Amino acid sequence: MFSKVLSFGIRGIEGFCVNVEADISDGMPVFELVGYLSGEVREARERVRTALRNCGYDFPVKRITLNLSPGNIRKQGTGYDLPMAMALLAAMGEIEADGLAGTMVIGELKLNGEVGRIDGVLPMVICARKSGIKRCIVPAGNAAEGAMVDGVDIIAVSDLKQAVDHLNGTALIKPYERKESPGNGTGKEGADLKYVRGQAMARRGLEIAACGMHNLLMVGAPGAGKSMLAKCLPTILPPLTGEEALEVSSVYSVAGLLGEDSELMDLRPFVSPHHTVTDIAMIGGGSYPRPGNISLAHRGVLFLDEMAEFSRYTLEALRQPLEDRKITINRNYGTYVYPADIMLVGAMNPCPCGAYPDIARCSCTETSRRKYMSRLSRPLLDRMDICVDVHRLGYEDMMSTGEAEPSSAVRERVIRTHRIQNERFAGSGILFNSQMDSKMLGRYCALSGEVRDWFAGVLKQMDISARGYGKILKVARTIADIDEREEIGREHLAEAVSFNNSQIMG
Repeated sequence: MFSKVLSFGIRGIEGFCVNVEADISDGMPVFELVGYLSGEVREARERVRTALRNCGYDFPVKRITLNLSPGNIRKQGTGYDLPMAMALLAAMGEIEADGLAGTMVIGELKLNGEVGRIDGVLPMVICARKSGIKRCIVPAGNAAEGAMVDGVDIIAVSDLKQAVDHLNGTALIKPYERKESPGNGTGKEGADLKYVRGQAMARRGLEIAACGMHNLLMVGAPGAGKSMLAKCLPTILPPLTGEEALEVSSVYSVAGLLGEDSELMDLRPFVSPHHTVTDIAMIGGGSYPRPGNISLAHRGVLFLDEMAEFSRYTLEALRQPLEDRKITINRNYGTYVYPADIMLVGAMNPCPCGAYPDIARCSCTETSRRKYMSRLSRPLLDRMDICVDVHRLGYEDMMSTGEAEPSSAVRERVIRTHRIQNERFAGSGILFNSQMDSKMLGRYCALSGEVRDWFAGVLKQMDISARGYGKILKVARTIADIDEREEIGREHLAEAVSFNNSQIMG
């Protein structure tokens, strides 16, 4: 007897269709699994055999062959257990073939027949919808995750027998209904800018960075407020759009970071790894590739506190993803692509002791200071759009009892500026000024004669690369958008130049 069950796997954060084929024939008793399988998939042989017996099904003493097609794509994970069992039961005549038509099946089997949750259900269901599948049988622990996708009936099962009864029509299960509740975001909202004392220049740089999703570097003494400023970003960034929410939630689904009661993430991620993080943990990879911190920060913020203390190799690994906005991991059994469209925010001290430029307090030599600053290579610094000095607060600022402008007011300007950019770049595939290429720079950042001549004079006095030139124009475009100006003026360029990091690279 032959049967086939439709399932799905994960490659990067994209799902792909897998046909689980079962054949039971006369011959020497053997249970064979084929189809370019990883170790955990091959172990399904014993899980499926034991689960069937513990659920009251007689395991056939015949030649059994299970094939996971296509055979040229490596299959990994435990999500193929349930479709393997379903295919076997269909070949044994325990499940009606009509019940499996147009149905996706995924889930891990425990030895007693219970169905356990797995990672990556959301992108699988998205892929199933694109393939025209209208019904998905998933573990009960993944029901809320699968229900994030509209247009697909999610059938949540807790054990093998429940899935069989549903497919045979003896005990139908109602499709899981998504709870109408706000998304889970990434946790806490963050700090409010109204509690940040002083730091007018740093606040301005933070707002511009948020408006254009520009990379930001803050340099200042310990305790000046760099970390607090960075933690205010979640409160001034607008929520994710529907499409972005699905994309970000898919990354967290593959990483196994969505809980059983998860809803679509509505807040932009804010990821802050410790400076001891490895390069693989940062960019992703491993023997069985998983998304790293840079992908977990997709469409949001990757904050590197004490940036100079990170491994040089880890920091340099960020350079290409910052340009390509994705991570490509090559293995001998396939290529995995993870998204990495992030806003990189770094914070660091100006010297090892942190007191520079206060010479009276600084104990560092010029050589040690330059060596410390050189931990960030020029190519990496060249990718930081905005650089601000965060000065130590004076006593008057610290003792002040008044509140500064709150995050809610700044957020309104950020949302308005994002809307301007979305209208400008409609249909181009990009969303923010920081993503413009050289062709778009010529179109949207054209300078008038007088402004161009002034800018040319400024550039002659600065050591600016071609990337740095475009970076200044992008930041100036964002500042003009904040002012709701169609043309970039001299004042916009002057402010953009003031945020350039040439003084650090020098």
